[in-house]
Amino acid sequence: MTQPNHYSIAIAADDAPCRLDKFLSQKIPELSRARIQSLIESGHVHCGDMPATNPSSKIKSGQIYNIAIPPVADTKIVAQSIALDIVFEDDDILVLNKPSGLVVHPAAGNPDNTLVNALLAHCGDSLSGIGGQRRPGIVHRMDKETSGVMIAAKNDAAHTHLSKQFADHSITRVYYALVWGAPNPPKGTIAGQIGRSKTDRKKMAVLRGGGKRAVTHYRTLETYGNVASMVECRLETGRTHQIRVHMTSIGNPLIGDKTYGRGRANKLTDPEIKRAIEDLNRQALHAKTLGLIHPKTGQYHEFNRDFPPELQLVAEKLRKLYYI
Repeated sequence: MTQPNHYSIAIAADDAPCRLDKFLSQKIPELSRARIQSLIESGHVHCGDMPATNPSSKIKSGQIYNIAIPPVADTKIVAQSIALDIVFEDDDILVLNKPSGLVVHPAAGNPDNTLVNALLAHCGDSLSGIGGQRRPGIVHRMDKETSGVMIAAKNDAAHTHLSKQFADHSITRVYYALVWGAPNPPKGTIAGQIGRSKTDRKKMAVLRGGGKRAVTHYRTLETYGNVASMVECRLETGRTHQIRVHMTSIGNPLIGDKTYGRGRANKLTDPEIKRAIEDLNRQALHAKTLGLIHPKTGQYHEFNRDFPPELQLVAEKLRKLYYI
């Protein structure tokens, strides 16, 4: 989607007084408010002949603001050719089935070979840029060991639209998980503030005070004796480690979760099941469904991907021995 490189916006007499950045972001919805602020502060917005460099300045009737959009700059992140399972792609969004083991963002411990590196190579010039850089817009998190459907924006307008949907929790997000034990009750809602654990800073936890509101709706799909269960989790919110922490809080941590469910496999008596779980080398969590409003067409789309083979294998072995 091509965006104009220049905007001219006049302040009408009936425009309510407000901050400049807020007003311009309302008039130019394809640019995020953060992007507008950056353009103001970097001298790309003028009122008459004078640069308007204060995002919080108040607009006045009769003013005319000219906004010049500079060329998109190349990101410093290196494009790398990494195979991707693309579910859907157009000029605005890209939906993929992320495999377990693929890190989403480059960071100190993973400077390359990430999803962002792969998307830069895959999308190439079709990226019109996020925040002034030619890069994909990642609008939601997914742990390295979690697989499943996720979305990236290819331009500022799509990024802003999708970010708002995630912020107001209107996105449909359904996960399937294999958990230890049988949840009791078999369906319900887990609500609790999630924040950094007070005893282990590497973990998240349900807190009595502080943290962020988190709500997970779960229902048990299959029970394998008292050993394990397949559970569907629908996210009302999307906090760090939310499903992992919430299921642990009711006594049913995820199979394969080295952070919250360590040691459970040692109690298994069947060597075949024990070996299959030990060989997983990942947590048994998969983003099955992602439903959203397309940022350009306004139509609702729902994307689905089933359990990957390694999780299907564990489920089949549990089902064969313990299914009720």
